Amino acid sequence: MNPGLDFSVIWDNLTHFFIGTYPNGPIGGIVLTLYLAFVALILSFFGGLLLGLLCVSSNRFIRFATLAVVNTIRGIPLLMVIFWMFYLLPALLGGHSAPENWTVIAALTIFTSAYMSQIVQAGIDGIPRGQTEAALSTGLHPWQTMVYVVLPQALRNMIPSFVNQFVSMIKDTSLAFIVGVSELTHVATQISNRTMVYPTEIFFFIACIYFVICFAFTSLSRWLETRLAWRKAI
Repeated sequence: MNPGLDFSVIWDNLTHFFIGTYPNGPIGGIVLTLYLAFVALILSFFGGLLLGLLCVSSNRFIRFATLAVVNTIRGIPLLMVIFWMFYLLPALLGGHSAPENWTVIAALTIFTSAYMSQIVQAGIDGIPRGQTEAALSTGLHPWQTMVYVVLPQALRNMIPSFVNQFVSMIKDTSLAFIVGVSELTHVATQISNRTMVYPTEIFFFIACIYFVICFAFTSLSRWLETRLAWRKAI
C-alpha cells in the first residue's frame, strides 16, 4: 500500500463519481443521489401532507389509525423498509421485477412521508385557533378553512423543516447501495474494490461531497427560516 495519501484515484474517476457509467451504462453517482432525493422529496411532500391532514382529522378513528401507521413506520429502520420494497413491489407487480431505483424511491417516500406528516401536523397546530374559528364564523366549510386559511400559513412555516428533511434524505440515499443502486456510496465502493489501495482517499472524498451538499441545503434552510421570520415580523 502507498505510505501517503494519493488523490490521483479521485481525478482518474471523477466522471464516474458524478455520473456513474453514463453514457455507456445507467446514470449513477452524485447525479443519481440527487435524483433519488428530489423525486422522493416531491412524493413525500404530498404523502406527508395527506397523512398530516389525516392526523388532525376531527374523526377520532381516522386520526388514531393514521397516527398508529405513522408511528409504526417511524419505528422501523429505513434499511428494513428498503428490503420490504425490494421484495414486495415485484409481488404487487405480478412477479415482474421492479427497477431498483424506484424500489429505493418507494421506500424513501413511505419512510419520509411519516416524518413529513409530523411536520405538517405541527405546522397546522401552530396556527392560532382563533383564525380557524374566525374563518368558520364567516360561513366557510371546514375543508375550505383548512385549504384557504390554515394551510397557506402553515406551509410557509414548514419550509425550513422540509429542507432539513431533504438533507436527511440525501444522506439516507446512501443505503440504496444495499439493493445495487449505483448512487454515490455504491460507486465509491466499486472504485475502491477495483483499485484496492485507495479506500481512505475515496471515502474521504465522498464524505466531503456529502458534507458540501448537505451544508449547502442546511444553509438554505437557515436563510429561509430567517427570511420567513423577518417577513412575519413586518
